[in-house]
Amino acid sequence: MNRTLDRLGRFSAGHPWRALALWAVVLTAVIGLAATVGGPAQENWDVDNARAQQGIEQLREHLPAAGNASAQVVVHDDAALDQGTLTDLGEDLAGLDHVLSVAPPRMSADGDTALVTVAYDVPVTHRDLMGKLDPLEDAVAPYRDAGLQVELGGELPGTAAAPMEGRGEMIGIVAALLILLLMFRSVVAAGLPVVVAVLGLGLGLTGVTVLCGLMDVSPTAPTVAAMVGLGVGIDYALLMLTRILEHLRSGEGFVDAAAHAATTAGRSVVLAGTTVLVSLLGLKLSGVPTLEAFGFTTAVAVVAVMFTALVLVPALGSLLRKRLTPRAVRRGRTSRPAGLRAERWARRIAGRPVPWLIAGATLMLVLAAPVLDMRTWPQSGGDGIGDTTTRRAFDLVSSEIGAGANAPLQVVVDLARAGQQGVADVTRTLEGRDDVATVAPPVVSDDGAIAVVSAESAYADNDPRSAELVSDLRAELPDGVEVTGNLALFADIADLLAVRLWLVIGFVVLISVVLLTMMFRSVAVPLKAAVMNLLSVGAAYGVLTAVFQWGWGLELLGIDHARPISSWLPILMFTVLFGLSMDYEVFLLSRVKEDYDLTGDPHGSVARGLASTSRVITAAAAIMVMVFLGFVTEMDALIRMLGFGMGVAILLDATIVRMVLVPATMSLLGHRNWWLPGWLDRVLPRLGPEGHAPAAPATRLPDREAELESVG
Repeated sequence: MNRTLDRLGRFSAGHPWRALALWAVVLTAVIGLAATVGGPAQENWDVDNARAQQGIEQLREHLPAAGNASAQVVVHDDAALDQGTLTDLGEDLAGLDHVLSVAPPRMSADGDTALVTVAYDVPVTHRDLMGKLDPLEDAVAPYRDAGLQVELGGELPGTAAAPMEGRGEMIGIVAALLILLLMFRSVVAAGLPVVVAVLGLGLGLTGVTVLCGLMDVSPTAPTVAAMVGLGVGIDYALLMLTRILEHLRSGEGFVDAAAHAATTAGRSVVLAGTTVLVSLLGLKLSGVPTLEAFGFTTAVAVVAVMFTALVLVPALGSLLRKRLTPRAVRRGRTSRPAGLRAERWARRIAGRPVPWLIAGATLMLVLAAPVLDMRTWPQSGGDGIGDTTTRRAFDLVSSEIGAGANAPLQVVVDLARAGQQGVADVTRTLEGRDDVATVAPPVVSDDGAIAVVSAESAYADNDPRSAELVSDLRAELPDGVEVTGNLALFADIADLLAVRLWLVIGFVVLISVVLLTMMFRSVAVPLKAAVMNLLSVGAAYGVLTAVFQWGWGLELLGIDHARPISSWLPILMFTVLFGLSMDYEVFLLSRVKEDYDLTGDPHGSVARGLASTSRVITAAAAIMVMVFLGFVTEMDALIRMLGFGMGVAILLDATIVRMVLVPATMSLLGHRNWWLPGWLDRVLPRLGPEGHAPAAPATRLPDREAELESVG
């Protein structure tokens, strides 16, 4: 790998315009693919591992009006609604494309609110329907003009409930520029990593468009890919640029500096990015197509920003080399060497590692404690943020008709197996339960194959008692009966992901430990890294639970009520965060290992490694935190949770973990950090984290100590 990266660095730095042309050719090819085979993003709610899917397939086959997409049109007025108006509305809705039937209006007790359910002949993921509300909006516009409040809810409007507005990306870019400007004191150097990351993200999102044409990709997935891609893209470009500047300061020419940076920092970028990709592979084990698509889209973005950083940082740096350093430095003025404070900090921890280790671990465990009370639910119409029509529809239905009316249950009776007696048993069971608010008369399919009994929970869909209702009914009802509908499907998804999370965690941790063992030829370092990353993720889970589920400080995020944690979040957040945390682990340990190999000093190498990387890791982490927190401004509840949770996790990882727990544990272990059994060393392939760049010889270490004393 070193030889390839060296050649790439020399090519890009020595022939910058050719490197830019190469990147442009790749972008053009991807754009061509996107235009040829690309497509729009669309959900895939079919989950083969969910029991409710069996009932959904029966409905689609025998009773399409109950098994395909549906929408809710909620009409409200200050006085009792006119039935003639509702009849006209039903006729207008029935004339829309793909509408199979329009149910008679269901009235509230005081007659001022009506719920009209529209059934379609295709699934909600059909390309003709996915996220397209214009026909519904056009149909209800005259009634709104007449003074009625008409809101849209249910499945179909829910697919377009929270459009992404791009504020997260802009906040992240502005914050990154400010942080880098403070770091480099040069507008050109500050702007270069951001420009490279944005270009890489553009390439990645174009690749995501290609992916959308090949598989079903959630409309939310490109936003997650943008969030991660922008953060790691800036980090990777920053790491490359920092190493180039470091070699330039040592007196190398730009081409040599770029080549050495490519074989050191570039190698770390490749290996760190690989850990992110391996972590994302864990989403394939979730068993849910939506989550698998999140993994693929984010992986595409990560590969694109990795490639862009490796090619464009040396190329653009070569073109702008005279303006990469601050004007004061170009005029011959020097500043105090960077990293001394971090080195002093590391040596202080190394002097008393046990108290620091106990204090840091205790803090992380305290932050993680609320995770024991975490409850998850995929999504609810009541989770909408802001003044959207879907949120208004949900609130109207809940207050005027009943909380369970937003997500009714459908109990499917296979008449060939259960017969009419099964229908009677289902009806009697439902009517006898206190947690069932209403039971509709059975509906028999035209072919006589199934009967469907619709019922509504007495509680909201994300209330734990609604999930218990689904579980109880499945235990009580006879064979040949399936409980389905969105409520049952979401309960199945929540249960499935709660179990699959542990499988994903085990896979990601195991593969990451193996990769780190191959990189650093150590047993202790990979195991320590895995434990530290688990602490970071666990603490972030705990903070998320306290804020979103318990409601601590929720109003500061612009959210009006507490809610369960999204079922998609723990597994998605773990795979992304574990890979990102490994990025910083690779960056830091690469320098520690490089120093240890040169000096054989287990304690000093930790201090010097922390000192040499503290500035870039701190800046990179600050940028990533701001990028993630910027997405808290988006309207989608999942994106807000994900942005907040990942921002908290990276903040804890870059402070408590990297600055306290890592130096404390490595100081305790000493030479044992780098122990590897001989038999394992012979078996494992070698993936050295960095090639050795020109470095100061060991004889200069006493000068470093003296320098520290002078600063003190």
